[in-house]
Amino acid sequence: MSVEKVLELIKENAIQFVDFRFVDLAGRAHHITLPSTEVEAETFENGVAFDGSSIAGFRGIEESDMVMMPDTGSVYVDPFTDHPTLNIMCDIYTPDGERYDRDPRGIAQKAEEFLQTAGVGTDAFFAPESEFFIFDDVRYESGMNKSFFEVDSEEAAWNTGRKEEGGNLGFKIGVKGGYVPVAPVDTQQDIRSEMVRLMQESGLRVERHHHEVATAGQAEINFRFDTLTKTADNLLKYKYIVHNVARQYGKVATFMPKPIFGDNGSGMHVHQSIFNNGEPLFYEKGAYANLSQMAMHYMGGVLHHAPALIALTNPSTNSFKRLVPGYEAPVNLVFSKGNRSAAIRIPVAAVTPKGCRIEFRTPDSTANPYLAFAAMLLAGLDGIKRKIDPVALGYGPFDKNIYELSDEDKKEIRSVPGTLDEALDALEADSEFLTEGGVFSEDFVQNYVAFKRQETKAVSIRVHPHEYSLYFDC
Repeated sequence: MSVEKVLELIKENAIQFVDFRFVDLAGRAHHITLPSTEVEAETFENGVAFDGSSIAGFRGIEESDMVMMPDTGSVYVDPFTDHPTLNIMCDIYTPDGERYDRDPRGIAQKAEEFLQTAGVGTDAFFAPESEFFIFDDVRYESGMNKSFFEVDSEEAAWNTGRKEEGGNLGFKIGVKGGYVPVAPVDTQQDIRSEMVRLMQESGLRVERHHHEVATAGQAEINFRFDTLTKTADNLLKYKYIVHNVARQYGKVATFMPKPIFGDNGSGMHVHQSIFNNGEPLFYEKGAYANLSQMAMHYMGGVLHHAPALIALTNPSTNSFKRLVPGYEAPVNLVFSKGNRSAAIRIPVAAVTPKGCRIEFRTPDSTANPYLAFAAMLLAGLDGIKRKIDPVALGYGPFDKNIYELSDEDKKEIRSVPGTLDEALDALEADSEFLTEGGVFSEDFVQNYVAFKRQETKAVSIRVHPHEYSLYFDC
């Protein structure tokens, strides 16, 4: 969309405010709002200034001036504001006009540029399945003398005996019993449908929604694939709508990977493929799962670099509470067709040549999508460049339930890192594939690791409530 068309859109829709947004290192959106009367063609040429030193992981106070440059292809009308508002994503630049090398959105764009210069294809397509919980109540505290969390949901398994409903109406969802039941067991049909309606109005092409496996309101809404940066933009829009519709219904949504103990966590399975001028490059009829040799090498790169990748695709200490056996979590670094116990699944049901793809099931939604998608693409491209054969390296195929293998057989299978610190160690040891073509800078990798180490230390030095259960009577 041209600048002229954006200005016309502002007039035609009586837009009163324009919201300029950017994303930080952790993947959270920030915004500065201008009255529409102050938005002119020059705004798009000169950008909007902001203080980079106030954004964690960006710049020091001595070099804090930064500029948001609006991307006119990302505009949509905000569905929640009382005053008509147009939202627009921005790229981050330094005052002298240079792209800021710690801007996650800029990194995503450089990854797409690198794909084209590498001569592999013209477009990388991504489609995340971002799961979340919808709770009725959340309480938490972490202090010097007290630490706890508590969440609640009207449909949770632990509420079969609750009296506060004015007469318990039953139909609670059991542990691991929440996959696609109808009402009245599924209490959240209308709230998910409202989320979908607003997503569609905001430009997302939504394919379906349903209740997910876990008790206590786990949900999934799937939107259609797009190119790398556009999909990351769409995921931020998706999360924004999910969070705010939940708030409108008097509930709260979270994309935290493991908010409750003893049931499935929330993942973000990422489907991905490469096209060249509209032609799919991952399809070869008759091959294993109809995957081309290029797709196999791409998959080999993802699996080979997975320990380092996971520092970007599962970048929270809570991520590793989900990545444990027994809860449909893909902890095994292998591939398989149609097998959800493998880190990479190749979908085979009703797949066309253009729909042929791989699904990396390990990521979760604490990931910054711009960084995660870019890193996955670079790992795959490294696999193509080096012709990494996942079969020869023992990554599969494993067309059986890996959770049921003997302990002896499981010893031959690589697993994901056990903690965020281990993943960060892997990233420090294996980051050259990220810096290929200058997509990620070495400064970015070092800064990112230091940023995340602060989180791991903050968690590790605090007293955990379960330690009282284990040790208080010693």
